[in-house]
Amino acid sequence: MSSAHQSPSAALRARLNHPIIDSDGHAIEFARALFDCIAEVGGPRMAQRVRQLLPGAFGGASAQERREWRVSRGPWWALPAQNTLDLATATLPRLLYERLDETGLDFTVLYPSLALIFPDLEDEEARRAACRGVNIYFARYFGEFRDRIAPVAVVPMHTPAEAIEELEYAARALGLKAAMMPSYVRRPIPALAAERSRSSRFAYWIDTFALDSEYDYDPLWAKCVELGVVPTFHSLSMGIGFRTSPSNYMYNHIGHFAASGEALCKALFMGGVTRRFPTLKFAFLEGGVGWAAGLYADMIGHWEKRNGRQVQIYNPARIDKELFLELCHRYGGSLVEGRLATRSFTLPNADPSSDLATRDDWSRCGIERAEDIRDLFVDHFYFGCEADDPINAAAFDTRRNPFGARLGAIFSSDIGHWDVPDMCEVSREAWELVERGVISEDDFRRFVFENPAGMWLGMNPDFFKGTVVEAAVRKLAAP
Repeated sequence: MSSAHQSPSAALRARLNHPIIDSDGHAIEFARALFDCIAEVGGPRMAQRVRQLLPGAFGGASAQERREWRVSRGPWWALPAQNTLDLATATLPRLLYERLDETGLDFTVLYPSLALIFPDLEDEEARRAACRGVNIYFARYFGEFRDRIAPVAVVPMHTPAEAIEELEYAARALGLKAAMMPSYVRRPIPALAAERSRSSRFAYWIDTFALDSEYDYDPLWAKCVELGVVPTFHSLSMGIGFRTSPSNYMYNHIGHFAASGEALCKALFMGGVTRRFPTLKFAFLEGGVGWAAGLYADMIGHWEKRNGRQVQIYNPARIDKELFLELCHRYGGSLVEGRLATRSFTLPNADPSSDLATRDDWSRCGIERAEDIRDLFVDHFYFGCEADDPINAAAFDTRRNPFGARLGAIFSSDIGHWDVPDMCEVSREAWELVERGVISEDDFRRFVFENPAGMWLGMNPDFFKGTVVEAAVRKLAAP
């Protein structure tokens, strides 16, 4: 759909000498077509079953019911409405394809909206049918536009086996090149599993796949390497922990993608996944990069104080008890008077375990020096950053990031959702950090082109083959 006046984002793109690659746009599924695809997989009754599961047990709850059961208020009015053109654009593949130039985007990796929650369905048959159905939907209706649009596969993760099966089908049978996985799975607490009351649904633990997991997910990570697919994560954490307001969606929403991304990122790192799979890359979407900069620096600080060797200075066995008691007698006064009858004592939080292996929290990732954290973090993790986030600049702040690191911020438009009220502004909005002098033009190039291209190419050298950005990324990848 052409316009008599060039959009702000199109005008920006015309001035640049490099493409803009969007790593997280959103389609709005056309529900009837989507459920027809699910019916192809499991039959009409399965499609109806998935429909019934989607709102959840409390989806239609009143404000009073949410308060009584402490159920968090979820998204409402979450899609463009007044801007009907953008609503239709996110829904109709051909219209999106036609309007990409107006958005300033050369290429977009496209995620679902409704189907974001499909991997979270507890009913295994419904979960797997829903994920297979949405993957068929994306492959079928976006297939002819793959020179500029790469739809993702939706991959359930309750077990490594179901994840591998769907990933292989999506990549080999449907030709999908990118995958969206959940950041965690809620699992029942075994001691409470026998409870059948309505309240038992609140008793669960969070499995982040890579540390203390119910399963070994290494076969899945190996399959991602084999297929050349970057695992990307796009999970809600609303309804978990502090994000459980029954009345305020914004309270639950702010920071929730960052929280789920951080939980999984820490697990992948501390579980040694980036050590065991040196070519594997991961992307955490829609949470920005501020949490990642903090996590990267914080892990270095924690390792320096509590690595396998340094932690021994906190070992209660190293207390000089004679000296401690002498000082108590000399300086304790009434505080210790009559309380020093025994010369045997321990410090609070002393670990009674005799398992020395558990006393090096960094053993799984094999950290021997602080620089190892940089090497196992910076080159493996990428962070989806929306255009209006001023904290994007943290990724490029080599003065503050330890070892002068630049983190893998990747431009993520989020077109199709409420935080992008006008698609034609999204690329220009990202440029505002350059106009304000917060990042350089070179940083902007890294943000919208070099980082996303490097991430996708790092797992699949043919990711952009046959696309409008193929020549540009080939030059970027050339030695």
